[in-house]
Amino acid sequence: MKPVTDSGQSELLSGRKDTMARMFLDRVAATPQREAFRFPSGETWKSVTWAETDTLGRRRAAGLIALGVEPQQRVGIACSTRIEWVECFLAGILAAAATTTIYPTTMASDVAFIVADADVQVVFAENEEQVAKLRDHKADIPSVRKVVLIDGTPSAEDGDWVIALADLDALGDEHLAAVDERIAQVTPTDLCTLIYTSGTTGRPKGVRLPHSVWTYEGAAVEETGVLTPDDLQFLWLPLSHVFGQVLLAVQFQIGFATAIDGRIDKIVENAAIVQPTFMAAAPRIFEKAHARIKTMVAGDGGVKEKLFHWAFGVGARVSALRQQGNEPSGLLAVQFGLADKIVLSKIRARFGGRIRFFVSGSAALDKQLAEWFHAAGLLILEGYGLSETAAGSTLNRPSSYRLGSVGLPFAGTEIKIAEDGEILIKGDGVMSGYHNQPEQTAEVLSDGWLHTGDIGHLEDGYVYITDRKKDLFKTSGGKYVAPQNIEGRFKTLCPYASQFIVHGNQRNFVTALVTLDPDAITTWATANGLAGQPYADIVTSDAARAMVQSYVDDLNSGLNRWETIKKFTILDRDLTVESGEMTPSLKLKRKYVETEYAEVLNKMYDQ
Repeated sequence: MKPVTDSGQSELLSGRKDTMARMFLDRVAATPQREAFRFPSGETWKSVTWAETDTLGRRRAAGLIALGVEPQQRVGIACSTRIEWVECFLAGILAAAATTTIYPTTMASDVAFIVADADVQVVFAENEEQVAKLRDHKADIPSVRKVVLIDGTPSAEDGDWVIALADLDALGDEHLAAVDERIAQVTPTDLCTLIYTSGTTGRPKGVRLPHSVWTYEGAAVEETGVLTPDDLQFLWLPLSHVFGQVLLAVQFQIGFATAIDGRIDKIVENAAIVQPTFMAAAPRIFEKAHARIKTMVAGDGGVKEKLFHWAFGVGARVSALRQQGNEPSGLLAVQFGLADKIVLSKIRARFGGRIRFFVSGSAALDKQLAEWFHAAGLLILEGYGLSETAAGSTLNRPSSYRLGSVGLPFAGTEIKIAEDGEILIKGDGVMSGYHNQPEQTAEVLSDGWLHTGDIGHLEDGYVYITDRKKDLFKTSGGKYVAPQNIEGRFKTLCPYASQFIVHGNQRNFVTALVTLDPDAITTWATANGLAGQPYADIVTSDAARAMVQSYVDDLNSGLNRWETIKKFTILDRDLTVESGEMTPSLKLKRKYVETEYAEVLNKMYDQ
């Protein structure tokens, strides 16, 4: 085994709250009248205080108790990211129940599997679409005694099996006294959340996360000092995913306000309105923002484009200095002031103009992309974790960061590298196990360490991720290839790319499947004589292929010979969550895609 990184325990960690419920209630007691959440209401944004959030959470918790939900029984949430998701989650923890999260894009058969496997008693369903998934599999989910509809009116055909959210609140008004009794029963080892993995391969597994895991995450992030009660978060991430939920735990601990709206197409618009001081996102969001800005500038051309490239050249020089802990001086400082005024500040203004930093997680972030944002004065702090570690194990800090790494471990988290390069983790943030899967639990938690399945290394305590262990492949020539690094690099180089899937396991050369971003390629088509053409015709045109080839050539110039992309195929549609090719957290389902497009891949080797 290679050396272990152990940043030790702190007084803050050792004295942390016992449970997620207590962490929330102590926050309410400490800052009752401070803003807790803001959310879209019609054409405006509405705010609620911590005290108001507590009142509503208690009503719904009491409603669950009235429906017969017992401590530790599961309550499901099938809903997009919105204020009601938070309120329903609070209802679960204040009723001493355990929340089971369900992505609203999940297929009906998988919803039934999750609900049955978790033995869910009550499900909060966002709308009729989510109710229909449950209705169609009602015989397979006998544990569900009630479905609570968030939006809309229950259908008469469901009888009293489905009730409105307002009905639950009314029930709660008669049982409010029971809530404090329930909260007092919760212990740190009790199950708080049951999160089913995204399922990039096979059936999803239920990750059991007790209260102690979430209180550790909250205290560990506070211990880093990166956030304060005066920060404002913009939260769009799926709250059904562990990355979104850890941000709630951190908010309860520290007490900053959160503006919440999960509509992906509204991210940039909302950020400009909300003016957050920080925001977390998956790399795909940064890739799309980068591509959008570059294509807009290319469309302007002329002096504007030249100024843009000059400004980013100056920004890149300043970025390099700042990464070394220095600031620009002399002529460079004057040039940077001008570049910032006429170009770089306008990039920051697109995100509200107050961003102190972004947080990136869920998948690998290309270093060159991080450097581009840093040149614009937008620091992306990459972190690392899994569903099995409640999302957070490492994080770069604003005062100590290395672009390209996933940062330093949190206090109380130990990391070491196995002989085969796999990252192993130990600490209070690690799950208690997989639900109903003792054999898989024993396998992944062997020797007291969580075996992450990720390959990486340590440099001066900083953690670097190479790839997923299961994604690394070996060519027939015996050379290992890490596809994620290549894929991220291409998407940074090519502003029109959506997905770039590298393939070549046991093949004699490496190939790729390419999809092009529908918005970006429409702009490109207008400038290349293909305006008004259907998407499939644009992306499969000779002109589009020549454009992609030019970026593949750029990519190949920086790769080892055995990694270079010898052939590629542009698909006639983009990959989507709805078609099952991407997870709701925007990760590629690699095996699924390779199976789906096996004929296309084989053809590139047959020619």
